[in-house]
Amino acid sequence: MSRGRNLRRLLRGLRFRLTAGYFIFFVVLLGGIAALFQGRLTSILDQQAQDLVNQQWAAMKGGYLRIEDNPQTGKPEAFWYYDADDPDESRTVLTIQRVYFVADSNGNVIHDGKTGEEQVSSDYEDIGVDPPAQIRRDVRAAMAAVPPKTLIGWRTRRNKAGVHYLIRSGIVFSEQRHRPCYVAIGIPLTPYESISRQFALIYAGVIPAALILGLLLGWFMAGRALEPVLEVAKAAQRISGSNLSLRIPTRQADDELDYLILTFNRMIERLEASFQQMKQFSADVSHELRTPITAIRGQLEVALFTAKTTEHYRDAIVDALQDIDRLSQIVRALLLLSQAESGQLALQKTRVDLSEVVRDLVEQFQIPAEAERVHLLAEVPAECAADVDRVQIERMITNLLSNAVKFTPEGGHVRVRLRALAGAAEIVVQDTGSGIAKEYLPHIFDRFYRVPGRGTAPGPDQGLGLGLSFVAWIVKAHDGTIEVDSTPGKGTRFTIRLPVGTEKQPGAEMAAQPAMNV
Repeated sequence: MSRGRNLRRLLRGLRFRLTAGYFIFFVVLLGGIAALFQGRLTSILDQQAQDLVNQQWAAMKGGYLRIEDNPQTGKPEAFWYYDADDPDESRTVLTIQRVYFVADSNGNVIHDGKTGEEQVSSDYEDIGVDPPAQIRRDVRAAMAAVPPKTLIGWRTRRNKAGVHYLIRSGIVFSEQRHRPCYVAIGIPLTPYESISRQFALIYAGVIPAALILGLLLGWFMAGRALEPVLEVAKAAQRISGSNLSLRIPTRQADDELDYLILTFNRMIERLEASFQQMKQFSADVSHELRTPITAIRGQLEVALFTAKTTEHYRDAIVDALQDIDRLSQIVRALLLLSQAESGQLALQKTRVDLSEVVRDLVEQFQIPAEAERVHLLAEVPAECAADVDRVQIERMITNLLSNAVKFTPEGGHVRVRLRALAGAAEIVVQDTGSGIAKEYLPHIFDRFYRVPGRGTAPGPDQGLGLGLSFVAWIVKAHDGTIEVDSTPGKGTRFTIRLPVGTEKQPGAEMAAQPAMNV
């Protein structure tokens, strides 16, 4: 059973699949090359065989073979003219006469005018003499062409022993009456087939050896290529929540694997940052929840043991309710964040006058701003309509105003400006507060993030670091953009651009909730 699982694991492994891919590639490549070379070699050998037969044909018609009419019988006779003492001429004629056949236009075999022998070689008889009817048809077809053809065609014939012959047949005219006669000559294809067969045998021996070598090389190269991946996997196994600071060193090869390692390291960095934020958030939430719970418990215990009048009990209950409201605010913020992350907090867009919304919210913040001795100003056009979720837009502006007032010192200014642009509405919230250092700006929209050392009022006034996360989510949900510019000691400016739209976006119904500072 274990052996079967190991085999399945091997077959499913990336190394096996890469090696199989190499093997299939080599099979296709070498097979294609072999077929290409075999086809090319066969074509070359066929052309060489035809060239040799054409040379013999030209030599035959050049004077070695003459067909003359017998003056007594009127029948054509064949005469071979060559110098028997010349070895070249003798060899040429004997080569031609090895495979040849001469007949008149009716298919009757022509005899030699000197010896009286029939002009057909034994090799040609072995492959089969052409039928007279076929000869008559071929001669008539050649003579009927305009102009008449002397080449009838090429064909391959095989004798009883299985030897192939290349045959060329054509027309040769008699000397006196210029009558057409049928002549066929050929050569055995054994030497050419032997070359082709030797090549096939050589390739049949080379290809398997090359495939085996390629298979072994592919297995080795795949293993070498996957070694860094296995090292990355082993390093990844050592990474856990307790040692997220571990990083995988790159190979300095600047290849795809290094890119994978860098991407993996960046992912671990993000996870480490998220874990740190979660730890900080857990500590903050524990503190934020423990403080009001402890206060409530203390107030109720004091009232239980020391209160003597109804007024004392009422004061204790009022203080407890205030702390309970604080708990409710925290729980509701966490619930809204969870809904936003899971996609359950859908937008319910309607046509809203943003000018009216901004004016109302600025008016609501005038009292807390005056309490902090901060000047709150607004620049709002008469009307700026947009398709937005009013509840979420109010929450967005409320969070920005709350932070601006909170972190602006006495005598400072907070300015809200609304402008109607081409197809968009721009909301700018600018303050003259403490500002945010440049290294903290990329993180201010992260969940649970609070700028270190910012603000002078720890505890309830500092919040949970969720407000700007909600702002970023609301802007993104409306397909808008948000930018932040800040200079320490001079202030911060948030610029939000929202598409005004002309159509309502479908969304799940969401109960109206008052804007809340989180």
